[in-house]
Amino acid sequence: MTIPALTQTMTWNGRTVAWDRLGDGPPLVLLHGTPWSSALWRPIADALASRFTVYLWDMPGYGASSKQPDHDVDLGTQSLLFANLLEHWGLERPHVIAHDFGGAVALRARLLHGARYRSLCLVDVVALAPWGSPFFTLVKQHADVFAQLPAAVHRGAVEAYVRGASHRGLRDDDLDMLVRPWTSDEGRAAFYRQIAQADERFTSEVEPDYGRIDEPVHIVWGADDTWIPVDRAHRLQAAIPHASLAVIEGAGHLIQLDAPAALAAELTRWAEGMLRATPAGRPAHARPADLRP
Repeated sequence: MTIPALTQTMTWNGRTVAWDRLGDGPPLVLLHGTPWSSALWRPIADALASRFTVYLWDMPGYGASSKQPDHDVDLGTQSLLFANLLEHWGLERPHVIAHDFGGAVALRARLLHGARYRSLCLVDVVALAPWGSPFFTLVKQHADVFAQLPAAVHRGAVEAYVRGASHRGLRDDDLDMLVRPWTSDEGRAAFYRQIAQADERFTSEVEPDYGRIDEPVHIVWGADDTWIPVDRAHRLQAAIPHASLAVIEGAGHLIQLDAPAALAAELTRWAEGMLRATPAGRPAHARPADLRP
């Protein structure tokens, strides 16, 4: 899979954030998770860009964004950045679609940092404890040891880890797209750093407040997700009482690759339903300003 590079950058607290904007229409922001980047969303972003202005971005520590070893990349940092990023883009109430720990980032930005959304779609998200695969937990406990693995052994470990997120199995080009960013010296260090800084307290802090989210919320889950099992989808729906839920058969945690057509159809159905529900159309984009710290 050949993914176009993100074409724009901005800075926040010394970090460089790579991002891009596609299409025209009401604003819609896509958030990736770990160990992915916005590249995982790109084909679906291209499809949604026929009706929306789609914003893609790589969180610091991921993809094309900066990976300085002295910069925190935890969920608290990423959620504060996201709230500032929306302000920078001049988006007061965009539609938001989030995957994996992008869900925690979007939820924390909403509940702690004043972000508001036109609608929120949560796809196989990190939102409820406990979370983290067995490999993730092992690495978190021994990140310094794993960071010393020889390059070839590291790549093999990351490939095995990533393969475990797919239910149907990954094509070689898709596997390479997901793994390659973590194989340079900088990427190898960043891979273990982001796992070491993962902490369930960042979701536990906001979990009791999910019920006060009043935007339309839709939950989408792969029926065969082994990283974050589908029972979490039902628990999350119970925590956000007005949320709707769609479970996609034959899909694991990498739902974008396991069931791309079904996911695209579900997201399009939801997003177009939100357009009909909010006919005011596209809000004006404010002039970008420097991100506040």
